[in-house]
Amino acid sequence: MREVDSRAGTQPSLLYAVKQVELAVRAHLDDILKESGVTAVQFTALTVLRRRDGLTSAQLARNSFVKTQSMADIVTALENGGLISRRRDPSDNRRILISLTEKGRLLLRRYDQPVRELEDRMVADLTAKQVRDLRDALNHCRAALADHPPH
Repeated sequence: MREVDSRAGTQPSLLYAVKQVELAVRAHLDDILKESGVTAVQFTALTVLRRRDGLTSAQLARNSFVKTQSMADIVTALENGGLISRRRDPSDNRRILISLTEKGRLLLRRYDQPVRELEDRMVADLTAKQVRDLRDALNHCRAALADHPPH
């Protein structure tokens, strides 16, 4: 059973704190990426494709934490910018697979260091063990919610 926090009411909920971190990260990413012409959400999709090439739009949406309908607009913008390409799946002609172009890879490489510096800034006051523990805890939270999708 969970212990009741005697400070309940004075501390923001964990959900609120996680959302505040997400919003702060997105704002900083948008600022870093301003000159690139891509948004933080588009950048996230590009990083997903760097890790897992040849995804469908629906798979890319799930891995980028956006709705499938929103991903259609993101894919169109990224394709128009020459950052991704689409091709038919040779094993299933009905499926369209998305891949990074060389231009997309170059954009990601250009922003690897500033994004790494943002992450370093975010955890600067934590020890290496606290960073590992935070990463593990967040991954456990994500996995717990993935087992119970929203209705």
